[in-house]
Amino acid sequence: MKNYHKAVEIRWSDLDANFHVRHSAYYDWGAFLRMSFLWEHGLTASVMQQHKVGPIIFREEALFKKELHFGDKITVALYLQKCSTDFSRWTMIHEIWKNENTLSTIITVDGAWINTELRKLTIPEVAITQLFNFIPKTENFEWIEKKLK
Repeated sequence: MKNYHKAVEIRWSDLDANFHVRHSAYYDWGAFLRMSFLWEHGLTASVMQQHKVGPIIFREEALFKKELHFGDKITVALYLQKCSTDFSRWTMIHEIWKNENTLSTIITVDGAWINTELRKLTIPEVAITQLFNFIPKTENFEWIEKKLK
């Protein structure tokens, strides 16, 4: 897959006292896009419950480049930047574009898979790892040898 993106609409509740988008709304859009990708590729909540697995986040960081305001046209893109060779850990990038041509924000997310029953990090089953083949990769994508111990 070359790219995966969705348009999002800025709601009045997404604004802060300065009338620009509040910082936490950006993170909400990233989470929405990650989960939309999984859902659209068959990894729904019921499938995750069946396999007793779910994604967790270790770090989420935003680099704000341009303000967003009510009425701006917003598109959020998803990319895989790093992934361990056993698929247990990964880094995803979200680019938030303003009015089609202005990069507003870059969100970096480091995550992993957790066994929801044991509450421990886990290596996901093959059906889940195959989804990572469909996530668009950054130009500097890298496989990392760090594996779950």
